[in-house]
Amino acid sequence: MTETPQRNSPDSGSGKPPLSKRGGGDPGTRGRTTIADGVVEKIAGMAARDVVGVHAMGSGLSRTFGAVRDRVPGGGKSVTRGVKAEVGESQTALDLEIVVDYGVAISDVARDVRENVIAAVERMTGLEVVEVNIAVSDVKLPDEDDDEDDDDQQRLQ
Repeated sequence: MTETPQRNSPDSGSGKPPLSKRGGGDPGTRGRTTIADGVVEKIAGMAARDVVGVHAMGSGLSRTFGAVRDRVPGGGKSVTRGVKAEVGESQTALDLEIVVDYGVAISDVARDVRENVIAAVERMTGLEVVEVNIAVSDVKLPDEDDDEDDDDQQRLQ
């Protein structure tokens, strides 16, 4: 009777431990990600402005200063006007100040703003939105001029 030679397999008697991943665990869980308040404010501001019935963001005074800043070269429009965010490690809370168009149901607009803001912030940041407080500071009437007058625009050109 003849014997056949046995081959060594990686786990049979070589004395070496089985191979494991370096660093231990999923690479996506190594380290920490922090999100600045301003990032959440921008996302929330853009999402709120997308809702039908929202005419502008911020109080009358902040919109006036914003209109002046918009006219200064390099000033640009402030996406975060009327938005305040408090960001923790895994949660965020938002305060929004909006101006609605005349004739819309304010409660419906507020609900739509909350839904849109929560969806956008949670999708883009992964943070849980615990509350979205909305203050309606004004109603835009159909015959009111916007902050930026056509006459002022013609004078500036």
